Amino acid sequence: MAGLFVAQLAIPVAAQERVERKSILQLLFGSGKKTAPPKATERKPARSSRVKKATRSVAATVAAPEPVIEKLDNARNILVLGDFLANGAADGLREAFADAPGVVVVDRTNGSSGLVRDDYYNWIEQAPGIIEEVQPSIIVVQIGSNDRQQLVVNGERESVRSVNWLAEYERRTRKLIELLRARKTPLLWVGLPAFKSSNMTTDIVALNGIYRKLVEMAGGEFIDIWDGFVDEEGKFIFTGSDIYGRQVRLRGSDGINITNAGKRKVAFYVEKSARRLLGDAAATSVASLNAMNLPEIFMPPPPGEAPAAVMRTLPVTMTDPDLDGGSALLGQMPAAASLVKSPRDRLVLDGELTEAPEGRADNFAWPRANR
Repeated sequence: MAGLFVAQLAIPVAAQERVERKSILQLLFGSGKKTAPPKATERKPARSSRVKKATRSVAATVAAPEPVIEKLDNARNILVLGDFLANGAADGLREAFADAPGVVVVDRTNGSSGLVRDDYYNWIEQAPGIIEEVQPSIIVVQIGSNDRQQLVVNGERESVRSVNWLAEYERRTRKLIELLRARKTPLLWVGLPAFKSSNMTTDIVALNGIYRKLVEMAGGEFIDIWDGFVDEEGKFIFTGSDIYGRQVRLRGSDGINITNAGKRKVAFYVEKSARRLLGDAAATSVASLNAMNLPEIFMPPPPGEAPAAVMRTLPVTMTDPDLDGGSALLGQMPAAASLVKSPRDRLVLDGELTEAPEGRADNFAWPRANR
């Protein structure tokens, strides 16, 4: 019996360790503890999916291509001629006038061409036909980067920048300019930039001098871009300011080619002169510009040749605010009349010295007035 009693007591004690005892209130009203539901796979809030959709829509908006401006049928043509640098200038000009429906940039460059190797590509022979086909309103030229090589003169090979070389090169440059200006078309000749090689840069300086002299003599405009591709000391740079003032890479690793930012910078120099010549034709407003109202290109007269009639503004006196016909300078107007002579007139004209006021230091009247 004693063993059985011990066994019976052992079972409740073990159960008491496993089962929590409940009070009378808990038995009547419950324990108040909520049983946690079985864990399930958590679902992401709906907001996260909406965020993803919004992100995709924003990305799609950014990647959307910009609308292309349709050019007018009679848009003004800017013809670009020259070598590989001129090809980059054409790309930059095309970007500059992308929003102008009245301007079209026509690229007729030849990357390996120049004025020395006319056996490869002869610009003097090709230019007239190109101009006849394109009918440009402005001609842009940049050439010479490939011309640092021997030139055959009278059957003899002449080294770069020798006397005979320079004479023949000037002759070819002058002939090309005469052909480009035969129709009095505005000519914008873009100078060459500095290069990494100091020897090459020295030759380029000499070529720029030839271009500037001959172009200006023919009534064209020389566009000097040199300062945009050198530092304050005039030395070649790879990195410099773009058209927005940001520091960017302007030149390729070879020190010769130009990056996209550099091409746009070259075009920026040309763009200012081109917009001045084109006037309202370069406007970006489609609403105010159409095929019926493109203005005429401003044609500046050649050097030394003045217009037939020049309208000059007559000088107008400051006493004619109503602009009723006064045309005399202020110094030519008669002096204003006065009934009372001034102290200056009495001294100069009559020789009379005006008496000093009583009490002033230069009043020498005697006896002095009582103070």
